[in-house]
Amino acid sequence: MTGFAPEDLYREPNALAPYYSRFRVAERLLLTGHSHQAWPDCGFAGQLRAWEDAARLVDGKWEEAFARGNRVRAGYAELLGHPGHPDEGDYALGSNTHELVVRFLSALPLRARPRLVTTAGEFHSIRRQLDRLEEEGLAIVRVPVDPIDSLSERLGLATDDETAGVLVSAVLYRDARIVGGLDSVAERCERVGCHLLVDAYHALNAIPFDLSKLGLEGAFVVGGGYKYCQLGEGNCFLRVPPDCRLRPAVTGWFAEFSALHGGEDAARVRYGAGAERFAGSTYDPTSHYRAAEVFDFFRERGLAPKFLRAVSRHQMDRLTRGFDGLDADPALVDRDRETPPDAVGGFLALRTPRARDFHEALAARGVATDYRDDLLRLGPAPYLSDRQLDDAVAALGEVAAGL
Repeated sequence: MTGFAPEDLYREPNALAPYYSRFRVAERLLLTGHSHQAWPDCGFAGQLRAWEDAARLVDGKWEEAFARGNRVRAGYAELLGHPGHPDEGDYALGSNTHELVVRFLSALPLRARPRLVTTAGEFHSIRRQLDRLEEEGLAIVRVPVDPIDSLSERLGLATDDETAGVLVSAVLYRDARIVGGLDSVAERCERVGCHLLVDAYHALNAIPFDLSKLGLEGAFVVGGGYKYCQLGEGNCFLRVPPDCRLRPAVTGWFAEFSALHGGEDAARVRYGAGAERFAGSTYDPTSHYRAAEVFDFFRERGLAPKFLRAVSRHQMDRLTRGFDGLDADPALVDRDRETPPDAVGGFLALRTPRARDFHEALAARGVATDYRDDLLRLGPAPYLSDRQLDDAVAALGEVAAGL
């Protein structure tokens, strides 16, 4: 394993940057670490291998493709466990989180328990789907996010024996605040007999997220590698608790691979074991070829969650200190000064009524960001040097002075 010290990634040039030559990370100010991180060059080789395997093996490519899928599953299990002890859940893979969330919802006893509890701060994949199900008659309870310190407690209080499922993010997508106390939600769900789904997308590889330490061994977890894992599109997962026997109504034929020659009652639709129950159908395996190479790259270079969190904290501190040094008009742009740094995930959210104007003006200056409503989001990534972060903050100051 060829590892790095955190300081190797702070200096100019950043020691990681040469591994991302196709994305030209050393030449660009890509503060998109929370949305689309650059892909290491090894991912390109993985995609080429997918094409070559298809050309060489034709329909026989699937053995190679499934092997890549298993490497991706192993990568996610490592991220949701701790060093040397991968998570013991099963992993269904999907192209996006929405398809996996829909399969989860379709497995719940919604006729008997037509009630779902969630927060008012979920990402659109969950938010929109629950809005639509509410139109069809399901009771959707949306617990306000603030005050965030009591969010888990209030989720538990809203969960009763009419509740089929609770859906909550580990890190809020709009402002990166970490939702603590999810173990109490898990305990409440177990007590009343409902299922917990944790959206870990903004936690995965941004903060250590060991399910055993968090008391979430019995939870379903959904997430993906598009953001902090650098896997690109098409690499999402649903972590299924051990010994799950749910029967999703939305089901693809891959869900019965291991049940094709016996097993469950032939009079009923058959399912495989564990996460296979939540499988879909034929898919493009190219993304798994890319992801398998990237997981290996991270592993070989010691880019584990604890290390990456230390780098992220340094970068976030540098961004916040730099922003504070601008002395910008707080009515124009400001940051959250109440949430402690260790309770924030992998990006800096700046509140401004002119978020779009900031985003566009920064883009014109070569700084890539994004925004959600009145929040401008700045996401550092481990391949950016301190000098690049300082340059981005300087550009932010220029924009603020001109608005």
